[in-house]
Amino acid sequence: MSEMTERLDVNEVLKSLPSWRPRDGDRPAIERSLVFADFNAAFGFMARVALLADKVDHHPEWFNVYNRVDIVLTTHDAEGVTRRDLDMARFIDEVAAAMGAKA
Repeated sequence: MSEMTERLDVNEVLKSLPSWRPRDGDRPAIERSLVFADFNAAFGFMARVALLADKVDHHPEWFNVYNRVDIVLTTHDAEGVTRRDLDMARFIDEVAAAMGAKA
């Protein structure tokens, strides 16, 4: 198992991700909800994240209605949260801040 796919403790990961919270469910995951100015901004955000997700082959689980995007990150192969999720969450936070998202 590589360092990128080694399962991490969710509570430790969340110490460096104040906008994220643990997700209830059958496997460890983290989640965040974002609100944008409108649908175009939300969709633009998703497009930017999708470009990185394809590049690194690590895709978020997400749900979009109008200006809201709900995101769940977990690594299926590790059945939990890994460095890949931590890196993706940090990227999501940067893009969301740049695009004026609100929590």
